[in-house]
Amino acid sequence: MAGRRTRSTRSAAANRWSRWSTLHADLRDERPGDADAIGALVTAAFAIAPYADVNEAAIVARLCDAGALTLSIVAMQRDAIVGHVAVSPVTVGEETTGWYGLAPLSVAPEQQRAGIGAALVRAVLERLDEIGARGSVLIGDPAYYARFGFAADPALTWRDAPAGIVQGIALRGSPPRGEIAYHSSFG
Repeated sequence: MAGRRTRSTRSAAANRWSRWSTLHADLRDERPGDADAIGALVTAAFAIAPYADVNEAAIVARLCDAGALTLSIVAMQRDAIVGHVAVSPVTVGEETTGWYGLAPLSVAPEQQRAGIGAALVRAVLERLDEIGARGSVLIGDPAYYARFGFAADPALTWRDAPAGIVQGIALRGSPPRGEIAYHSSFG
């Protein structure tokens, strides 16, 4: 029957996420009913973030409403969402397919520096590789994202953002070059 998962499917899904689970949280795809908790988490996480514009929760909601999320992964601690990452298609220069924006990445303030964000980023990169993505781009702290292979390049730009925080990683082919165009949900 379509839509029903068998025991072996559930086991395979559980095994996929177990490699990215941390001592502090388990990862899973977003489910119906998670939106309010994700919105509250994103708001709390970005209230203390240096690169925030307090619009991040609205961006996630608009991406979801538009059906523009390629990936939406949550980190669970008991029954609470303590981490989330959104991934959506982007255009990089003349490249209109195969590139994805990792934004935003959110971890509850009291859970930051516990490996939850790192587990989410690694899960995203693995999932993007599985779907044959060319790579990913983001706007963020280079000291944090370099550990995953993201690198700044003056040839990769986004609006008037400082060059050092505009980063990309190629999973296939050449590194990303050009102006990043995120989904219209980013405003």
